[in-house]
Amino acid sequence: MKILFCGDVVGRSGRDVVKKLVPQLRREHALDAVIVNVDNAAGGFGIHGDSLRDFKNCGIDVMTGGDHVFDQKDAPGLLGQEPRLLRPHNFPPTVPGSGCRTYTLENGKKLTVLHLLGQVFHKEYLDSPFTCATEVMKSNLLGQTCDALVVDMHAEATSEKMAMGHFWDGKASLVVGSHTHVPTADARIMPKGTAYLTDAGMCGDYNSIIGFEPTGPMQQFLHKYRKIRMEPASGPGTLCGVIVETGANGLAEKITPIQLQ
Repeated sequence: MKILFCGDVVGRSGRDVVKKLVPQLRREHALDAVIVNVDNAAGGFGIHGDSLRDFKNCGIDVMTGGDHVFDQKDAPGLLGQEPRLLRPHNFPPTVPGSGCRTYTLENGKKLTVLHLLGQVFHKEYLDSPFTCATEVMKSNLLGQTCDALVVDMHAEATSEKMAMGHFWDGKASLVVGSHTHVPTADARIMPKGTAYLTDAGMCGDYNSIIGFEPTGPMQQFLHKYRKIRMEPASGPGTLCGVIVETGANGLAEKITPIQLQ
């Protein structure tokens, strides 16, 4: 199987470049599935219904969120109704939606996606992503219950993302980090066959501060308080992500970072 994971979509620039390039990438690489992190798609904070419909229409199979997944007022309803949209699985079970689902693709293959939120430097105080992942492992077996398994680890700390990669090595097709909006240069296949990348980067305007117009973040760094609302940068977008190719057993055979305008 060939699976594309796109990093955090930030604002209109990110949405536009994803809608433009995903159909092209599906054709050129004969992709079996596309997963996109949409945590900053709607004005930089969460996702709304219009963007979700646009992403579905351009060929995206699964959308993951993160710490901003509930920022838009219609988020609970979207999560409760749309199986393609995932929130972190380590939220309490009383929260709408799910963070782990198995999807049957057009080719009949089964893809399991697990979405987790890190604890280090995050204020949400969720359950441990490792405890949560342990439970998921019991019933989601690569090569048995699914043909491929992808973990989106939405986290601040690179160490926590790397730990999750080692935790899943040999049991997942790909463990990929999101959230920090900067693509890392450590794409590799781990010793037991799981592809790994600390952060896929973002889909958005890179002439910015992590996808936002510099004025807002700069005044916080300079004056230590938020005076200006943070707005997504509006220049040409770049799509950043990674393509993983798996073998018959679901483990990775190749991992290729991509960066396209």
